[in-house]
Amino acid sequence: MEIPGATFWWVAAGVAVAAELGTGTFYLLMIALGLAAAAVAAQIGVSVSAQLAIAALVGGGATVAWHLRRARERNDEPAAANRDVNLDIGSRVHVDTWSDERTARVRYRGTEWSARLASGVKARGGEHIVSAVEGNWLILTPAARV
Repeated sequence: MEIPGATFWWVAAGVAVAAELGTGTFYLLMIALGLAAAAVAAQIGVSVSAQLAIAALVGGGATVAWHLRRARERNDEPAAANRDVNLDIGSRVHVDTWSDERTARVRYRGTEWSARLASGVKARGGEHIVSAVEGNWLILTPAARV
């Protein structure tokens, strides 16, 4: 039994999408886009060599375009202060009092955490925002500054 060209390309695109769902890399979706373009080309009667070229150009071009877009958007923040890396950043906590060493114990996510005041910030009680996480220390800034 022979598989029609368009069916082969659609199945290959589906496999690429399923693989992307398993791995979490967006680049496989760009490859699937190229495979889908080849399937459309097969359905309108383009030759097999042209289908291969279309799959390579569209998939490869989309992959390069996505890579360049991501490179332009790079976030140069250190991981300790990068919200994309640490979802605790931006969370609010309440500080009753600060010690002389500019540290405190705060209740956060159901347990006690050690907190340190960010440099250059005056110590005062009240609502604070997690600006970074260093090890098991929350680095806090007053909520009014954000």
